[in-house]
Amino acid sequence: MARTRVKICCMASVAEAQMAMAAGADAVGLVSAMPSGPGVADDAVIREISAWAPPPLDPWLLSAREDADSLAEQMREAGVRTVQLVRHLDRGVHADLRRRLPGARIVQVVHVEDDGAIDLARAYAETADALLLDSGKPSAAVPLLGGLGQAHDWSISRRIVEAVDRPVFLAGGLNPDNVAQAIATVRPFGLDLCSGLRRNGALDRGLLAAFMQAVAAA
Repeated sequence: MARTRVKICCMASVAEAQMAMAAGADAVGLVSAMPSGPGVADDAVIREISAWAPPPLDPWLLSAREDADSLAEQMREAGVRTVQLVRHLDRGVHADLRRRLPGARIVQVVHVEDDGAIDLARAYAETADALLLDSGKPSAAVPLLGGLGQAHDWSISRRIVEAVDRPVFLAGGLNPDNVAQAIATVRPFGLDLCSGLRRNGALDRGLLAAFMQAVAAA
């Protein structure tokens, strides 16, 4: 089986991004302004990390914006090619964003609340470059768009992986103790996590090493 990719999210500094890369991460997540959730970084910090990140490390901008003009502007300002859209947007936004920013790589989040996520994922797979399955609740009074540290129903995620022909990243409540089970159950292309690797708000070197070892063993 191909190696499972890993994205470490909620980067707070270049030092954290360096730690993630040294541990073997393929991508790092840069969280811009959100209605709720952890890990939001200042725009200046996001630019600093994206400017530093050397290939093959890929910096992903997490954005809650909803229109293509604003998204393209934000990506240019951040200096990134990959954007993680954390809202359930109209698929037309994907095409509009590509017209405004040729070469943009779009990772569309699908929040897995019930079986309806399967049809949603199938639709997004027609226009996005990759999908990321998370445990948010976008319909809440204050939208919860990720970073909850909670797992969702992995059997639904497995069905999504089987139903689409795009890379699928699994997020939501992952940690060194459950990642082997997550890989065995879902068979995702990649993994994404934030709170499962942090102590007192900071990326923890020991948890990071344990997680990467567990991924390699699985």
